Amino acid sequence: MEELAGKYHAAWTALDVEAIVALHTEDSVFHLHGVTEPATGHTSIRQTITALLRLVPDLHFEAKRAYVGPNHIVLEYDMSGTVGDSPFVCDGADVIAVEDGLVARKDTYLDLAAYQRQVGPLPKLAIGV
Repeated sequence: MEELAGKYHAAWTALDVEAIVALHTEDSVFHLHGVTEPATGHTSIRQTITALLRLVPDLHFEAKRAYVGPNHIVLEYDMSGTVGDSPFVCDGADVIAVEDGLVARKDTYLDLAAYQRQVGPLPKLAIGV
């Protein structure tokens, strides 16, 4: 579990979409709560992450804590970046279910109130564009 947590965090830190997707099961679900509908499967997850990186190309994660169990990982971090000309930083937490050494489900929770105070209303992600 620790190895998967490290690889997954490293892939997100590098903003390597293909490396991130490769660490998910074929039928994995990625849900960015309050921002998008759940993305299911590699293609949908890839489209969601790509849309997020188009919106915030300088996305950055500063790890704070990790909790690892026999079939789950919980990561806490500060997420920062720039949307348009507006920089932001907000708390984030990922709850990750693991099956067969891969991410089976990832639920991401962000401090959207802090984000909106800094950037304004949440934009609509252009998924699949």
